[in-house]
Amino acid sequence: MKEKLVTVARFQYSSEAQIIKGRLVAENIETFLADEYIIDTDPLISNAIGGVKLQVWKEDKILAEEVLANISSFSVDDNGEALICPNCQSHKIRYYTTINDFRSFFSFLLCLFFVVLPISVSYKYHCENCHKKFNLK
Repeated sequence: MKEKLVTVARFQYSSEAQIIKGRLVAENIETFLADEYIIDTDPLISNAIGGVKLQVWKEDKILAEEVLANISSFSVDDNGEALICPNCQSHKIRYYTTINDFRSFFSFLLCLFFVVLPISVSYKYHCENCHKKFNLK
């Protein structure tokens, strides 16, 4: 009897989680999303509550992790080649949103005041190995 759910992945937004959930469902793995609706209601708290959690039954954890391992979670260029960190030459690159420039910060404050989603955010690549943030251009 299936008794316990375990988290196999976390996502910042529910749309990302839905895509991966679909892949697991295609492999006949029963999946659940925790905190999906909370983050859909207020995406700004995603990091505070640990994101959307993709969960499977404990008995299916190993199979789910094998399926997830076959999905490349790192960024690739337009040709499908893995991106390389300019600092340490690592291939473990992820794409993140940031609000550290003036335009993004002003947009964030404006949207916070009017209780709407941010209009402008910056996107940067982030190396998981050396933690350097960079753009391709």
